[in-house]
Amino acid sequence: MDDPLLLRYSRHILLDELGPDAQARFASAHALIIGVGGLGAPAAQFLAAAGVGTLSLCDADSVDLTNLQRQILYATADVGQRKVDAAAARLSSINPHVTIVKVARRIGEADLQPLVAAADVVIESSRPTALAHRGIGAADILPRDGRVWLRVTGHGTDGERANWVAFGDDAAVSGGLVGGSAGEPAFCGDAIADPLTGLHAALEVAESLSRGGGELIELSMAAVAATYAIDDRTAETCCAATPEPSVPAPGLGADNAAVERLLAERRLASC
Repeated sequence: MDDPLLLRYSRHILLDELGPDAQARFASAHALIIGVGGLGAPAAQFLAAAGVGTLSLCDADSVDLTNLQRQILYATADVGQRKVDAAAARLSSINPHVTIVKVARRIGEADLQPLVAAADVVIESSRPTALAHRGIGAADILPRDGRVWLRVTGHGTDGERANWVAFGDDAAVSGGLVGGSAGEPAFCGDAIADPLTGLHAALEVAESLSRGGGELIELSMAAVAATYAIDDRTAETCCAATPEPSVPAPGLGADNAAVERLLAERRLASC
């Protein structure tokens, strides 16, 4: 890792939970994201910023004006473009060191199977069981050491709602993100469960890669929404005075010495 990359990822490398070894695993990883919409778009954005080496984006849709309120990877100028093209351009501007592979057509089992088999990370952000129906689900692909498979569903895989199709609004309501009264319920946020779940997906993948991977992770949009519904921090609070931070934040440039030390160690190691 050269000096510019060391600087780019220095905030990761300084974390005890990550460090240089985890960052190296990020750089060598290949993530396949099936569906670059409300779920896949934020996941792709954060994985690119984190330095995951290769991102394969699989989506046959184009950017629509209605996408922009929650799929923040896209901009107004992208409306009408293929999602994989707009996403690749934005992700490359975020991190030019990431290789982007674009799959912009509805592909069948024969095309998708080699992509899935080659991936170190699979984010299944398509409809529930879509891959399993084609014989290329997590149980159908030959296992590989370190592979992270993240399966996103609307309501989980157990119980009467198992594998129900869900959208961001109904999944949010199912998870309890609804206000008002029983007689007059009101949305807390339209289509909010999918971008929230996309952020959680990126976090789960990064944490799994830092542990060495080799995990099947399941996330339900309704369950993610439920964590916010029960979070007291989402309630409105009337503040009469400006709150003070409990712990003073470090001063500007407080980490500069640690970053310079990392650079110096790297230069010495290359001599």
